[in-house]
Amino acid sequence: MSAAEGPLVVGVDTSTQSTKALVVDVATGRIVASGQAPHTVTTGAGRESDPRQWWDALLEALRQCGEPAREAAAVSVGGQQHGLVTLDAQGEPVRPALLWNDVRSAPQAHRLTEELGGAKGWAERTGSVPTASFTVTKWAWLAEHEPEAARATRAVRLPHDYLTERLTGQGTTDRGDASGTGWWSSGTEAYDEEILAHVGLDPALLPRLVRPGEVAGTVRDGHGLPFSKGTLVACGTGDNAAAALGLGVRPGVPVMSLGTSGTVYAVSRRRTADPTGTVAGFADARGDWLPLACTLNCTLAVDRVAALLHLDREAVEPGRGVTLLPYLDGERTPNLPGASGLLHGLRHDTTGGQLLQAAYDGAVHALLGALDLVLEEDADRSAPLLLIGGGARGTAWQETVRRLSGRPVQVPEAKELVALGAAAQAAGLLTGEDPAAVARRWNTAAGPVLEAVERDEETLARISGVLSDAAPLLDRDHGVRDG
Repeated sequence: MSAAEGPLVVGVDTSTQSTKALVVDVATGRIVASGQAPHTVTTGAGRESDPRQWWDALLEALRQCGEPAREAAAVSVGGQQHGLVTLDAQGEPVRPALLWNDVRSAPQAHRLTEELGGAKGWAERTGSVPTASFTVTKWAWLAEHEPEAARATRAVRLPHDYLTERLTGQGTTDRGDASGTGWWSSGTEAYDEEILAHVGLDPALLPRLVRPGEVAGTVRDGHGLPFSKGTLVACGTGDNAAAALGLGVRPGVPVMSLGTSGTVYAVSRRRTADPTGTVAGFADARGDWLPLACTLNCTLAVDRVAALLHLDREAVEPGRGVTLLPYLDGERTPNLPGASGLLHGLRHDTTGGQLLQAAYDGAVHALLGALDLVLEEDADRSAPLLLIGGGARGTAWQETVRRLSGRPVQVPEAKELVALGAAAQAAGLLTGEDPAAVARRWNTAAGPVLEAVERDEETLARISGVLSDAAPLLDRDHGVRDG
């Protein structure tokens, strides 16, 4: 392997299931070293993780990177959004973090929406209508159900904030991740003190907002880190904003990410305020906006269906009569937090492969419906759809997206785009460049383009019809609103 041409940086992706670290050559974008370590998530009523596992996983991932990590001049962390991390006076977790896909706070989301101006008021104020995913609803749930934990809390952080603070010793966050909390105003780009007062959260417990391009701090001594004291630390950001940086996407380019959750988004110059709540008006990590829609059920839900059928995930078969809504964890888009999976149209001749294809169709249908709302009216609807995330390399996912979107689909060859985006952010600290321009210089979005095929309007209409007819059943919430 040839020597690096320029300084080295580290980009980190702390996701739901694992933490990954890349050492990247700033001059060329070449990945010099990488590492990855898992962490666990609880099952059952809630979805929780111990933040200390994220730190241990980061240390292990960096250890796997070896000597190149010791040469890094800057580091940045991209992380799963929305998670509620509560710390005590010593900086230790008061309790496990409540993750983005923990839907127990659905009743609090409903109440907060009604108590503070309704959906339209929230959208105008924060850019988004709160759902059970948003951090503000999780704090409200904690204050109601575990008041002792809320009283013991001396700092509130997001997942990427937690790791950044362990690196620097300072509590910081950025506009991209803060925009997913529900207590950050997209109009003023500051914490909303009325919302914080309403949920009983002292603003002094929140991290300092760091501007794009600003240094969040420097690496402090020890703690098992390979970095030299004084290594620059960027502000980091949420995973979707980091992936947008990693792709270097320009305004109007549609992105679909297929992971544990599914997301669709596009960079926009205009602040979004969707009163239906389908589109979250997030900020990006640069100074623009990242209107985004998210589903809770994507690759894991489809893989679960494949496992139940004892089929390989690629063992799909065409079929026109069966519909499967794979809402195994409740759903965010559409907003049905208490829903479960629903199967309709089962016949004697229905095959397992057709059921599996129906699961893919149900997952992609939700994302494509949201994409139409994410894109601005003047967007080029024939432009290639950038397909990223763990599912993007699966043939069944690619073909389902092509068939149901009617668009050409481009699959970037670069992997680990969240970590690459974080690396581009770190590189920008050293070079003074826009991190998205750094990623474009690295050519991270390059990849094959799959030609468009005729849009399968029949399947889209059938799924929409089943969803509409089953709405009363799906919205029964199975006790979620009373949780």
